[in-house]
Amino acid sequence: MCLLATLEMFRSLLSSPETLSGVGMGFAAVAQRSRASRKAKPLKVSHVVDLTHTLIPEFPSWPGYPLLQILNTHHIARDGFYANAWHIHEHSGTHVDAPLHFSAQGWSAAEIPAAALVVPVVVIDIRARVRRDPDAQVWVDDIKAWEKKHGRISRGAAVIMWSGWEDRAGDQAAFLNMDSKGVMHFPGFSREAAAFLVKERTIVGIGVDTISLDHGPSTDFGAHFAVLPANKWGIENLANLGKIPPRGATLFIGVPRVRGASGGPARILAVW
Repeated sequence: MCLLATLEMFRSLLSSPETLSGVGMGFAAVAQRSRASRKAKPLKVSHVVDLTHTLIPEFPSWPGYPLLQILNTHHIARDGFYANAWHIHEHSGTHVDAPLHFSAQGWSAAEIPAAALVVPVVVIDIRARVRRDPDAQVWVDDIKAWEKKHGRISRGAAVIMWSGWEDRAGDQAAFLNMDSKGVMHFPGFSREAAAFLVKERTIVGIGVDTISLDHGPSTDFGAHFAVLPANKWGIENLANLGKIPPRGATLFIGVPRVRGASGGPARILAVW
């Protein structure tokens, strides 16, 4: 094709409204992608702490709950790949209590909104009181004392009790701390504190480093009933709480998305 013919072809194309419209849309798309790339910012953190206990068959469980069972189904030497089958209770190891656990109308684990699983985290330290009394509870006064020092708990935060009880997680008897009458003794949230956090601070959930949101001697599960029926979650058996700040970290909660589940073992990370 000669140069003159080529120039004539381009003049014809550029004079066409359809062509000009397509070119304009192309430039608009490029500009939009450019703006999007300028807005996209990678998540930058300097600390990542795993708040999850490694789950093993011997990990302490609630009385009457079955322990984790792991059955090897495939082995590399025999099958060319490795895989196991698990038999596990939903509330094993470091795990999430979904609202459904204590409320027939509550969210199941699969229904908890994603926005409620990436949240600011507040850590309330009651270790000093627990050393004197294993049945210690988080009270409203503890929350107000924390706020006096660190500022008001933000709306949509998670509030975690740090009792130091996680150090006992390797021993079922020490972790449950059951007396001769079968009553367990370990720390937890009081009903009053849990209700205060839900109604007055609009939190998304609470967590503990013990096997229950309620303290060991509880018979009415007041903290559970204050939190879960309000479509807030709970996390039990947390680890490494001494490695994160009282405020300023963000919690990432990897609860399994299983239809109809009342909870599930979860990987919990704190970043800041």
